[in-house]
Amino acid sequence: MIFRQTKLKGAYIIEPEPFQDERGLFARTFCRREFEKIGHAKEFVQFNHSHTVQKGTIRGLHYQLPPHSEIKLIRCVRGGVYDMIVDLRPHSPTFLEYIGIELTDKNMRTIYVPEGFAHGFQTLEKDTDLIYHHTAYYAPEAESGLRFDDPKIGIEWPLPPSVLSEKDKNYPDFAEALLEIEW
Repeated sequence: MIFRQTKLKGAYIIEPEPFQDERGLFARTFCRREFEKIGHAKEFVQFNHSHTVQKGTIRGLHYQLPPHSEIKLIRCVRGGVYDMIVDLRPHSPTFLEYIGIELTDKNMRTIYVPEGFAHGFQTLEKDTDLIYHHTAYYAPEAESGLRFDDPKIGIEWPLPPSVLSEKDKNYPDFAEALLEIEW
């Protein structure tokens, strides 16, 4: 695996190094020893699978508040998404900056999302599936989010939104309360 540090400290794009022959291919998607080299020490405790039907759908931007904040490892196993992360760590030099990356079943990339980041994506194809690994259990009381079109963040999505949940549409504008969170 090749770990590429992004401009957001602690966030990585992970590219597999597949072995291919006449049978097809094989690639590692996780190796504790290799993840330890980037400082990852937490155990993944929950795996989730999302299936999104329509192209252009936006899910997110979601995060869990401390003490339930989590590291996420996200990979697309069918279709494609424009995956987006936003740095919510008030003391970070990249506070409120974001990056977007295409994750597809063909490029096999994974994104490593540290604690203190919001995460969301927009589907680039219909019938898209993602696999998520989390270092914290889902805690509904800690769930929060940023609105996909929050003017303070200014995300440029690649497609016009086709489907959004009511919850994702109705998150408030950036809350100054985020400045008080210790990730």
